Amino acid sequence: MEAGSFRTRQMDTMPKLKTHRGAAKRFKKTGTGKIMRAKAFKRHILTSKTTKSKRHMRGTEQVSDADKRKLELMLPYK
Repeated sequence: MEAGSFRTRQMDTMPKLKTHRGAAKRFKKTGTGKIMRAKAFKRHILTSKTTKSKRHMRGTEQVSDADKRKLELMLPYK
């Protein structure tokens, strides 16, 4: 290296990507790579909701294609 060069060993490798911790707690990746999320509207005020609507809110659902790309960037190692 010539004088005045500040290149270090750290610059030779790509930086690690950080996982978005909020997204990591809310979304899970399946074995095939799909991103799953919990269904909404099932946290409170459940007495005014019908049993049928609460039953349909159970479980998980696949994330929409519009949000998938952004979530893949937020969850690089999941």
